Order: sequence, then C-alpha cells, then structure tokens
Amino acid sequence: MKLTFLGSCSGTEPMPDRFHTSYVIEHDGGVYWFDAGEGCSYNAHLLGIDILAIRSLCFSHCHLDHVGGLVNLLGTIRKLEGRNDDPSRSIAGRTIPVRIPTLRVWQGALDVLQGPSDALHLPFEHDVQTYTDGVILDREGLKVTALHNRHLGEPAPGAPWQSFSFRIETAKKSIVSSGDIKHVSEVIPLIDQGCDLFLMETGHHQVDEVCTYLMENDVPFGQLCFFHHGRAILADPDGECKKAQAIVGDRVSVADDAMVIDLT
Repeated sequence: MKLTFLGSCSGTEPMPDRFHTSYVIEHDGGVYWFDAGEGCSYNAHLLGIDILAIRSLCFSHCHLDHVGGLVNLLGTIRKLEGRNDDPSRSIAGRTIPVRIPTLRVWQGALDVLQGPSDALHLPFEHDVQTYTDGVILDREGLKVTALHNRHLGEPAPGAPWQSFSFRIETAKKSIVSSGDIKHVSEVIPLIDQGCDLFLMETGHHQVDEVCTYLMENDVPFGQLCFFHHGRAILADPDGECKKAQAIVGDRVSVADDAMVIDLT
C-alpha cells in the first residue's frame, strides 16, 4: 500500500508548490482516490500515477479545498481514455464507486464538465452514494470505514452528517485519516485498535497540541504525518516538524505535495 500526496494545503490562498488536499493510495494495481483538491489530476499524471487505474473516489466532506479539482479529474480521465491505445488499461465498462456526503456537488461537477453539450459523457459507469458511519467501501482487498466528525457542526435533527474521518485497511496495513475535525479526540475510535499511519490535518490545529494529546492518551499509532496544512506549518514546515518530533520522536513527518509513504 503506497500513499502519494497530490495536495497538502488547506483552503488558503494559493501557496508556492502546494495544491489543496488530495491523496491517492495505490494497492494491488488499483488507485484509490481520497478528496480532490485543485490540481490533483495534474500532479497525479505528472508523477506517473495511472489515473485510468482509479478504483474508487471518496470525499471526506465537500468544502472547496477538497472538491475543487473534481471537474478536472473527471475531464482528465476522459481525455486519457480517449488517447489510450492499450485495451488492458481502458476504463471503459468499469463501474467506479463514488462516496460523497453531498450529491449535488457530484452533479454540479458533471454539469460543469458537460458545459454547453449534453452529449458529453464519462467513459465509465459510476456508483455514486452518500454515506454515514461504517464501512463505505470494500473491494479488491481494500476497506474504507467512515466516522462522522464535527468539522461542519452537528446537523439538524434527521439531517445527515456532512464531514467524516476514514480508516483505510488492507489485510496487512492500516491508515487513519482525520479529514477536517473539530478536535483530535473525534478520530480516536478509528485508531484505538492501532494503525500503521495516522494522517492528521493542521488546517485547524497546532502540531504540539495534537502530539501532546496523542502521547498523554497513549493513542496506538505507528507513523504520524501532518497534512492539510494551516498557516503555522506553511510558514515554517521544518520548525513545526521539529516541534512535533520533540514530543513523539522521529516517527512524525510533514507532508509535501508529491511526497510518498510506502507501507509495504
């Protein structure tokens, strides 16, 4: 299981060498896409990731910094399929699961992609569903479990939650991704059985406070990687990383765009 950060920045104004949040996991020949911030398909293609090998697309929530690259991703898939001359790589005829908290965002992306032409269609079938807590994807040896968080507040009675954290597992390895959360404690139920890698956002949190909480509560994680960066890390990535390492040791890192973590 290999993870590549396509975008490591939170929803700030444009920052040098950083796009908004997106990462992919490559497993058993498939590419599993998580969030789709601006530039995600651009970075993936230039990094040599086979976008036509996409197996699923999961969104933690629908803020712009997590969905702003969706239209370009779909357009890139269509363009690459149109230029593909290798039948073994073709995406035509496949069904791609899409898990997204707000269906109108998906429909809006399709509307933008079509532009003035109703004749433009994606080259693959798509199984688009909203979701709630529990297993939202289980295919080809990779399972994704969702747990709601309070980044977007508590919904009105009877309304669905709109923001989630993920646990991503294969038979041998596991990743927990915080998504955007109000407090780190919200994601702990996904980690309490242990995980090889914990991805923690810093757009709304400070690294020293997160690290202190994890250590004081004996949270069982292997590696810790900060992503979805807020202004403290954007201003001084090395300094913030050293601050975190002073608390949890060398098993902590700060994500950059194009950074790869190999958990094989």
